[in-house]
Amino acid sequence: MVPREADQTASGFFQRNAMTNKDTDVINQRIAELEVEHRDLDDVILRLEEAVYVDQLQLRRLKKRKLQLKDEIARLKSDLIPDLPA
Repeated sequence: MVPREADQTASGFFQRNAMTNKDTDVINQRIAELEVEHRDLDDVILRLEEAVYVDQLQLRRLKKRKLQLKDEIARLKSDLIPDLPA
């Protein structure tokens, strides 16, 4: 049997570290915004690659930004997964 003090401490820990619905909504909204920007960049990159004259520096910068967006999206999605107690 778990002592009452330990139970209260553990539940207090989880309540402090639990993500609220508002936090989840904000993160989901940010993910949606980043996904739109990622898709837009993908379209721009495809159009640039099809062009006769391609500014390689601009293309590299766009691809780098697209990769940064992908990493940020993955990090935010990871933040939505609740931590499991050890």
